[in-house]
Amino acid sequence: MTALITRDELKAAIDEGAVTVVDALGGEYYAKQHLPGAVALVLADVGAQAAAVLPDRAAPIVTYCANPACPNSGQVADRLTALGYADVRKYREGIEDWVAAGLPTESA
Repeated sequence: MTALITRDELKAAIDEGAVTVVDALGGEYYAKQHLPGAVALVLADVGAQAAAVLPDRAAPIVTYCANPACPNSGQVADRLTALGYADVRKYREGIEDWVAAGLPTESA
């Protein structure tokens, strides 16, 4: 089970530059809107791209997707953990919660 992170904790970590945020939605969803500084990494690409996108297996990583019902962030987090990433957490509430709180997003 992947540890969770709250919106406030994630916002603080992003502001401090202390975390790599992974958008597990990818594709057009990522292009339209993603959390500040997030990298796109979907489950199908984790095996092939994780080492390039996330070279430091000890660095803090947070995955997210749309909302609590979306399974993508948990699946990506589990796969990263299986590949040896040591500090992976999940923002369960997802981008819908982030946007509802009035926090900034980026687009590709």
